[in-house]
Amino acid sequence: MASTGEKHSPLEQFEIIPYWQIKINNLDLSFTNSSVAMVLTVAFITIFLTATVKTRSIIPSRMQLISEMSYNFINQLLNDTVGNEGKQYFPFVFTIFMFVLIGNMIGMIPYSFTFTSHIIVTFALASVVFIGTTILGFVKHGLHFFSFFVIPGLPWYMLPLLIPIEVISYLSRPISLSVRLFANMLAGHTLIKVFAMFVISMPFYTGVLPLAFIVALTGLEILIAFLQAYVFAILTCLYINDALHLH
Repeated sequence: MASTGEKHSPLEQFEIIPYWQIKINNLDLSFTNSSVAMVLTVAFITIFLTATVKTRSIIPSRMQLISEMSYNFINQLLNDTVGNEGKQYFPFVFTIFMFVLIGNMIGMIPYSFTFTSHIIVTFALASVVFIGTTILGFVKHGLHFFSFFVIPGLPWYMLPLLIPIEVISYLSRPISLSVRLFANMLAGHTLIKVFAMFVISMPFYTGVLPLAFIVALTGLEILIAFLQAYVFAILTCLYINDALHLH
C-alpha cells in the first residue's frame, strides 16, 4: 500500500494504471488509463466533427462554427508555411493538431488523465512526423535530399564543421518536438496540484489566495494546451516544407 506522502504526491496524477492486462512474453499491451484517454480523444473528435459537418447550415451553430474555424485554421497554417503543395497533407496535420489539442483539453478535466504529459506518447507522435517528413524528402528529391544539410553559399572549408551540426540539429527534431509538449503539460499540471494541496491543508481564510492562483493558473494552462497543439502543428508544417523545398 502506498504511503500517505506518495498518495498525495503531485506526480500521482501521471501514474499509469492498467485496467485490462495483456502480456505477450515480455511485451506489455495492457489497456490503461492512458489508453482510455486516447480512445476518448479519438472518439470525441470523430463524433464532434461528423456531427457538425453532417448538420451544417447557412447560419452555422456554435459547434459548426468551431469545427469550421479548426478546419480553416490548419488550412491557413499549411498555406502560409508550405504553400499550395501543402494542401494534400492537410488530413495529416489536422489529425495531429486535433489529437494533441483535445488530449490536452481532456487532461484539464478533474480526475482525468493527460496522456500528452508522458514522453513516450509525445515521442511516438514526434517520431511519426520525423520519419514521415524524412521519407517525403527522399521520395521528392532522392539522394539530392542530402543537400539539405549544406547551407547555400557556404565556403567549402566550413563544410566539415557545419554539416555535422546540421545533421545533429535535424536528428534532434523528434526529441525537441516531444520534450516541448511533454515538459509543458507535466510542469503545468504538477504546479496546479501543488497549489491545490496548499489550499486543502490551509484554513479557509489563508487558502483563498492559493485558490485564486489556481483559478488563474488553470486559465493559463488551458491557453498553453492550445498553444502547444499549435506549436506541434506549425513545426510539422515547417518540417513538411523543408522536405518539399529543402533550403
